[in-house]
Order: sequence, then structure tokens, then C-alpha cells
Amino acid sequence: MTTFLTHAAMQVSEVPKLKQTQPLKIVALGDSLIYGFGDPDGGGWVERLRRQWLLPDSRGHVLYNLGVRGDRTMQVAQRLEVEFRHRGELRNRVPDLIILSVGVNDSSRVGRLDGKNYTEFERFNAEIISLLDLALQLCPVLFVGMVPVNEAKMPFLDCLHYNHRDQYLYKEATRIACQERQIPYLDVFQRWMEHDLNWICDRISADGLHPNALGYQTLLEEVLRWEALKKYVDQVK
Repeated sequence: MTTFLTHAAMQVSEVPKLKQTQPLKIVALGDSLIYGFGDPDGGGWVERLRRQWLLPDSRGHVLYNLGVRGDRTMQVAQRLEVEFRHRGELRNRVPDLIILSVGVNDSSRVGRLDGKNYTEFERFNAEIISLLDLALQLCPVLFVGMVPVNEAKMPFLDCLHYNHRDQYLYKEATRIACQERQIPYLDVFQRWMEHDLNWICDRISADGLHPNALGYQTLLEEVLRWEALKKYVDQVK
């Protein structure tokens, strides 16, 4: 049976203070939305942002893409601190900020439309809370929510049924857990659902699950306008 890591087992550390005189080191940790699957042009929103910070006139922030396709919340938690500890590029410093994005894979129903969720909801709720608590003991945390799927293209890989109803349930549990911990949460699902179905489908790949190049560019623009992120990245002179 898979066990969920506790605070003691992870040996979490004190939150480091952000430096205002040096570029930030940021880890983006999560599933395929972090990895950027579906975007052969730009490599996803994280890679698009990383490239912006490589320009000569940029602030030079260091951004590590630690997305793994198919990861659920439990798997992200299991690799959280190990990934964090091995991303201290400058003078062995650990990262200054964690960006999390996970949960959509937990919400899928396995085998059939009315099958069990890949991660049962009560377990997911406990796991997302534990993940956030662990991350907060390492450094400041931001959370980027999931995008809505194209339900007409389901099932994904002929076995995983994603739907808006379950997505909403799981993203709300995440949003509330973030709110209770004062973790900024970018509610991408809600923002995209305010548009019509054609707008959403134009931004989702043929598999119905992952954003396409336009979708990731749209997501990047929303992230760049996000005051919570600007609070950190704009403070470096």
C-alpha cells in the first residue's frame, strides 16, 4: 500500500527569506500542465516564461521545470523536497519560490463515465492539504489551477474520463485549502469557463486534455498578469 509522507519523514526546513538583490530561483512542480505537453511550439507556459527570463534585458530569474506527465498529488508530494534540495544553482542556495500545479489527474474517472475517481475525493483533500503544508515549510508557494478539458474528446487514452463537474470539485478543494493557508491560487478553470465552449476548445489539444500552443500562450499571459507572481519577480532590481 502506498503511504503518504509526513512532515517528520520529509524533514522540512525553515522558509528562506527572498533576496531583493539577486535573481530568484523558482521551481515549478506538478503534472503535464507544468511539463508543457501539447505545445511543440513553445514547450508550455513554464518554458515560455523561462525563455523570457533568458533575454539579456530580463531580470534573469532561474526557473526549473519539474513537471511530470501523469503525476497526481501524492506523487508530487513524494518528490517535493528532494527536487527542492537539488535546485540551488547559485552558491548552493535553495530556491526562493515554489509554483505548484496538480490535481487534474486525481479527478479522472477510471474505466467508465461513472467509475471511481483515480484518487478518491476525501483522500485527495487530505493529500492536497499535506502537500501545501509541506511546501510552505520550504519557501513561499503559489498555485496555478487546472484548465477545463474538452469533454467531447473523452475518454483520454481510452480509459480515463475527465469531466467539468469533477474538475470543479477537485479544484475547489484545492482553492479552499490554498485560501486557508494564504497561498495565492490562480483559478484558471473558472477564468476559462467564463468563455464559450468554442473559445475553450480552440485552446485544447486534440486529445481533449492538454492545452495546445494557443492554450499555453493564453495561460502564460494570465500568469504574467497575476499580481501574486509579480509581487515576487518584480522586486528584484
